[in-house]
Order: sequence, then C-alpha cells, then structure tokens
Amino acid sequence: MKQQVDKMSKNNKVLNLKDKISDKEMDLSLCNLTEVPVKELALFTKATTLDLSCNNLTSLPPEFCNLTHLVRLDLSKNQLTCLPEGLGNLTSLQHLDLFNNKLKILPVSFSHLQSLKWLDLKDNPLEVNLAKVAGDCLDEKQCKLCAKKVLKHMQGLKEEADKAREKRLLKEKELEKKREAKKREREAREKETRKKEKAEEKEKRRKEYNAQVAAATVTAAAQDEQKKKKEAKKNNKKNGQTPAVKKTTKAAGGKAKPGRSLLGLLFKIFLLLLIGVAASVAVCRLTELRRQNVCVALDGVLDRGLDWAGQQEGSIRRLMGDVSAAVKDFLESAQTSKS
Repeated sequence: MKQQVDKMSKNNKVLNLKDKISDKEMDLSLCNLTEVPVKELALFTKATTLDLSCNNLTSLPPEFCNLTHLVRLDLSKNQLTCLPEGLGNLTSLQHLDLFNNKLKILPVSFSHLQSLKWLDLKDNPLEVNLAKVAGDCLDEKQCKLCAKKVLKHMQGLKEEADKAREKRLLKEKELEKKREAKKREREAREKETRKKEKAEEKEKRRKEYNAQVAAATVTAAAQDEQKKKKEAKKNNKKNGQTPAVKKTTKAAGGKAKPGRSLLGLLFKIFLLLLIGVAASVAVCRLTELRRQNVCVALDGVLDRGLDWAGQQEGSIRRLMGDVSAAVKDFLESAQTSKS
C-alpha cells in the first residue's frame, strides 16, 4: 500500500513539475523518486539547475545524458551505484554534487566535463586511487580542487583506456591479418590442389585418348590385314589354284626334289669313301708303309671284308637289285609329278 501511495505521489509530482520550478532551478528533492522523469525534464530547458537530492535513486537512465542544458546538478544522498557512460555529454555542467552515494568508480567519459568547477564525492566507497585524488572536500576550495584533480585523473584513465583500446584494435588487426594470411594460404593450397587434380585429370584423359588411338590403329591394321587376306584368297580363287598348291608348284619348279638330292649326296659320299679306302690300300701295298700298324690293320680289314663279300655275294646282288628297282620307281614317280 505504501508503494502504491509513493508511486501516486511521484506521478502527481511529475505531472506538476511547473510547481517545482523557481527561477532557473528545478527542485525535485525529497520526492521519494526511484526514477528520474527525463522526458518531462527535457521540456524545461530553461531550468539549468536540477536538485534530485534526498531521493531513492539507484541509477540514472542513459537518456539523462541528453539534458545538456544543465549547469548545476545535485544528486547527493541517494543510492547511486554507478553513473551512465554518456555522462560526459553534459559539457555545460559546472557544479556536481555526489555526496553520500554508493559510487566506487566514475565513467571514463567524466573527463569530457571540461566546464566542471566544483565536485563533491565525500561518503562514497570510492576506489583507492580515486579516493586519494578526490580528497576530503570539506569546503568550497577543496571541492574546486577536487573537481580539478578528478578531471585530470579521469583524463589519465581515458588516455590509458584509449591506449588499451588502440592496443586491442591493433591486436585485432594483427589477428585479422593473420586470419587473412591463413585464408590466403589455404586458398593457395586449395588452388594448387585443384591445379594438380586438373593436371592429373588431363594426363588421365590424354592416356585414355592415346590408348583409344592405339586400339583404333591396331583394329584398323587387323582389318586391313584381314581385307588383304580376303582379297588374296579371292584372287587365288580367280586364278584356279589355292595358295598351298601355288607354293608347292613354286617349290617344285625352283628347286630339285629333296629325295633326288639326298640320294645323289649319299652316292657321292659312298664313292669318296671307296676311293679313300682304295687309295689307302694302294699306298700301304706299294710303299714301305705296308709294315706300319695302320697298314697291317687296314690289310686285315680289307681281307676280312673281301671274304665276307664273297660269302654274301648273293645277298648283295639281291640288295643291289632291290635298290635299283626302288631308285627306278622313285625317278618315274618324280617324272610323273613334274609332268
């Protein structure tokens, strides 16, 4: 019930902001406000002094930083734990009271408040370095010195933040360059791989083409050979004789018969053998060599051969007759074949 009453009270006060204006000051202190009526305050641009002290504010909305017409701002005795990042947009601000809040740090943009001449940060759980810079602010002189020192301190923090940001951006750029380099390297590898695959595919197609050409050549050669054989066979049929007969005829016309040649050769060998034996016998018997072992053995062999021939005279005559008849029949057969 109390919250509802407080809310109604707050709404009534917001709706009656005109009653809170005195000269150039808008006094909203002791109104139990938990939120700042920024939209309504933006309509009163002539109110350059805003008093929001002694309320229950825990934070300021980002839109509060659009109230650039403010010159004096009192936020003392609230529950503020932080200030908006855009607070530096209040470039006209000269007097800022933050006494008795729960602030630990200030936004980096605080360094943009170059018009700030007075600042009170007492009774806040400030960070050690900031508390040391802010000092006690027990009188007008100390509060002015506080504004000066805090601005300088925040400018240093801003410079460090800017350097850190630049370093971070530089690192990000380096990482981006590395990523781009890796990307280009990967693309180059992929391109090289595609090029290699394309070359291998081309070589494969070339080999296949050469194989097809070779196969076509062999096939064409086989077809030509087969065609030639067919033409030769056709010509042989037209001439009335087969190739085998023609070959046999050519062989018969160009050379003597093998049987006749072999018989003549055997006869010549036999005749030479007889002449040799006769010559050896004559030498052995007509010269002084007849006492030699060779001649004695040869005379023995000759004598035994003559004795054997005498005994086999009938058989030899019959054999010679049979041989003569066979030779005669062979010659007649050859003559007939030739005719």
